[in-house]
Amino acid sequence: MRLMNSKRMAIGVALALSLATGAAAHHGWSWAEGEQTELRGTIEKVTMGGPHPTLDVATAADGLWLVELGNPRQTERSGFVEGSAKKGDPIIVLGNRSQKADEKRMKAVRITVADKRYDIYPERIQTN
Repeated sequence: MRLMNSKRMAIGVALALSLATGAAAHHGWSWAEGEQTELRGTIEKVTMGGPHPTLDVATAADGLWLVELGNPRQTERSGFVEGSAKKGDPIIVLGNRSQKADEKRMKAVRITVADKRYDIYPERIQTN
């Protein structure tokens, strides 16, 4: 009986830790503004790994931005996969920028790379 309770406790602790880790990694939208804006620039770097694929986008007006896409599956469902974009490609990002005015970070709902559109979060797009 005592061994069974210890085993249950260990499983409970492991489950709680895994949920907490997942919640920390997936920070959602709370850090971003509610209003969507458009960012135009050139891709400097594409990173397809988790928890979210990202793009470094250089803009003429204010330098380098970090653009977060959806989780890897969500991003893939939009059609944006490894090889869809490369350094030097022109990009238009529609998304929600960070609430921190000095942080050049945006969560993309739609990206357009070399005239090909990828709706990462179609249900969140506020303009067409």
